[in-house]
Amino acid sequence: MHSKYVSQPFQYQGSKRAIAPTIVEHLQITHDSVLVEPFAGSAAVSIRAAIDGRGKKFWINDCNEPLMDLWRAILEEPGNLIAQYRNLWTAQSSDPKRFYMEVRDRFNKEHNPVDLLYLLARAVKGSIRYNSAGEFNQSPDNRRLGTHPKTLAKRISFISKTMTMKCVTQVTSMDYQNMLSFYESGQVWYLDPPYEGVSGLRDSRYANAVDRHDFERFLKELVIAEVPFVLSYDGQTGNKIYGSPLPSELGLQRIELDAGRSATSTLLGREERTIEVIYISKPLQTVIRYDSALSHEQMVMELF
Repeated sequence: MHSKYVSQPFQYQGSKRAIAPTIVEHLQITHDSVLVEPFAGSAAVSIRAAIDGRGKKFWINDCNEPLMDLWRAILEEPGNLIAQYRNLWTAQSSDPKRFYMEVRDRFNKEHNPVDLLYLLARAVKGSIRYNSAGEFNQSPDNRRLGTHPKTLAKRISFISKTMTMKCVTQVTSMDYQNMLSFYESGQVWYLDPPYEGVSGLRDSRYANAVDRHDFERFLKELVIAEVPFVLSYDGQTGNKIYGSPLPSELGLQRIELDAGRSATSTLLGREERTIEVIYISKPLQTVIRYDSALSHEQMVMELF
């Protein structure tokens, strides 16, 4: 499967699925590499690399422990997960909104992976929101019932097989700042942290905000340790800019990628495009330079 877009096991706002092929090219993964994602989320880049046969070993991590429990279920017990999801999806038919609220309340108490999968399938824009107590509080999208079980079964089965049958995938949930002590030669890192513009203390999109100063200090440590990495950080949608560029002293190559029309803006009736910014560490930098005005498709063509 070499299509531009690869199915995800669940919808997830902020996923890099659209630009994953370009990111994978910059990562320069080989069969001996270990691709590490400290902020995995939906792990779109690891999935893309695995499907393209670019790597055989993956380490996906996220501080959101219930999310990583869901990933463990996808990789280790896909059949059981799909069956439980089918039961939830069918049971909602009489009163979908009320049922969603009941599942949400239960998830906040028990953190069951299948409940989170159902919530992600039904939540507005596939986005996670939390209240001040750290509870999932996103509302349901009342226009639809979520991904059909048959469709979800195909996605999860395919991804589970891809990531486990010919690959080794490690799943953890730890603070990204603790991961450098586990760095080994052969690892290539892809970092996709919450962006500065949506990671303030009052923002409810993430279970844990990422402090800009702490993150810059961490990047300096990666640079000193000569860790090869690609970082997605900030960008803009229309005229809205998310955060400021990272310090030049880090020695990172900054590239702007056209990620296409903004799904959120489209829902609001606006025609806006999203520009994603990636930073390349020195071990992965090449002589290739891209015009920031090039589209994602043009960049992929240039690479070949």
